Amino acid sequence: MGTITKALDLLNLFSATQPEIGLGEFVRLSGRDKATVHRHLTELTENGYLEQDFESRAYRLGPAVLRLAALRETLFPTRKILSRIVVELSQKVGELAHASLLQSNAMSPLVHADPCVHGVQVHFDIAEMLPLHATSSGLAALAFSSKEFQEQFLSGELTRFTDSTITDPDVLRRALHDARSYGVATLTAAFDDGVSSVGAPLFGPGGRIVGSLSVAIPSIRVTPENLRPFAVAVLAYAEQASIALGGRFPKDLTPIPNDWPIAALQVD
Repeated sequence: MGTITKALDLLNLFSATQPEIGLGEFVRLSGRDKATVHRHLTELTENGYLEQDFESRAYRLGPAVLRLAALRETLFPTRKILSRIVVELSQKVGELAHASLLQSNAMSPLVHADPCVHGVQVHFDIAEMLPLHATSSGLAALAFSSKEFQEQFLSGELTRFTDSTITDPDVLRRALHDARSYGVATLTAAFDDGVSSVGAPLFGPGGRIVGSLSVAIPSIRVTPENLRPFAVAVLAYAEQASIALGGRFPKDLTPIPNDWPIAALQVD
């Protein structure tokens, strides 16, 4: 990990439940020495990526992050395009839907929506990076990535998040083959216990994989009868989103079979 990466990696420690972090907490969370962390924090603050509270001396995300986010959205209005589609999808299926962008070896959440029509809902953390091998959104994006990228990822360390997380590269290869065939991936309790999800890839200009669209459902509401309709809906909206992003969706996908939910639920 290079110096720049180490400094920028500190920004990923912020979350909705941890909006401000002090020097000591940065040291503890990063596992690095105090002098190095302080130097990185100072440089990030001087460049506007962080700002420091005058009284508590804790750090929070700075104005440079807002400026760059606004510039990115102005030049490439991805959030604006996907927000409408995510909301429509969530309302259609009555569950939480989200769109995430492929960022290195993980998925970066961009927008989510939940119609909140059920008493039990899926909690979604907008700051949490989603692993490629343990989420349907990650599997969907990985399935349509290059073979070189797939093998590079599968040869690395595959973290186990729950008892159902797939960490066997061969099992993952079979799951990726199925996801590429049907255009959708599904997992149950692979990242969060009690949560099932269905994801489909999103494509940008030139047919390049850029992210994924997904629906997350409490597993207590998932049955072999209703999972396939979720998949059909996600697939249709992913194609719509890809076109809106200037991409093109694969036309050679295998139609989702009537028994797809049963087979899919047995993947993990």
